[in-house]
Amino acid sequence: MKKVLVLGVSGNFGSRAAQAFQAAGWQVARYNRGSDMTAAARGADLIVNALNPPMYHDWARLVPQITDSVLAATKASGARVLVPGNVYVYGVQPGPWGPDTPQIPCSRKGQIRRDMEARYRESGEKVLILRGGDFLDEASGGTIMNMVVLKGIAKGKLTLAGGLEVPRAYAYLPDMARAAVGLADLGEVLPRFADVPYAGLTFSMGDLRAEIERQLGRGVKLGQFPWWLMSLTAPVWELAREMKEMRYLYETPHVLDGGLMAPLLPGFQGIGLTEVVARHLRARGL
Repeated sequence: MKKVLVLGVSGNFGSRAAQAFQAAGWQVARYNRGSDMTAAARGADLIVNALNPPMYHDWARLVPQITDSVLAATKASGARVLVPGNVYVYGVQPGPWGPDTPQIPCSRKGQIRRDMEARYRESGEKVLILRGGDFLDEASGGTIMNMVVLKGIAKGKLTLAGGLEVPRAYAYLPDMARAAVGLADLGEVLPRFADVPYAGLTFSMGDLRAEIERQLGRGVKLGQFPWWLMSLTAPVWELAREMKEMRYLYETPHVLDGGLMAPLLPGFQGIGLTEVVARHLRARGL
């Protein structure tokens, strides 16, 4: 039986990854934050690094520390490390975004993630970057979709963080976690360093609004996220400062290129926007 050590098992991706690997018959070990990671990785075939400082806290210091620990653990164990990547590294480059897209971030957090990925690439260890767009998961309170966009949907209101017709990439986490299992099962078929985009879903807030209205059978009002408040409080509130920096991403049309994953996982299919909306509405009793 293959063994996977999941770091950040209480987080968005980590929790779904643990469920997916267990369902696929892997032995799942859950890392306890603060314990000896190298010891915990002993005997593991794969390390899922879903550790992330919560609420963007002190990324510049903590992300490199996490990367050092993970690389030490994978070097000692011989395991491959799987990292859920994001799109911050691309900045505002024209898409579709994929492994051949220049990594020219336009934010501080994008630079931190670019440097992190470079560390993994240059380490010589076995690494899989599984890159997704904005996370979607009806069961998680920690996604932007749940915290912001759908926060007022029970009262018939959708909150926009950007333009209504801006298409953006999204990753439905249960599906992305299944893709992680499928790729991990390929073993040595993967190159030593693999950067695989998970194309997932691409839709605009206009598409989302139309589908919600269709399923609810009534109109939905639109509101705007208070970016002005983020600007006002940024000097004294770390989360506001870090969120304000990412505003560009809600105004930048983008899509992830699924051409690399398709031949690796032929026949893989995730759920569509209709079912994603249905599950999110059901989770709210709608």
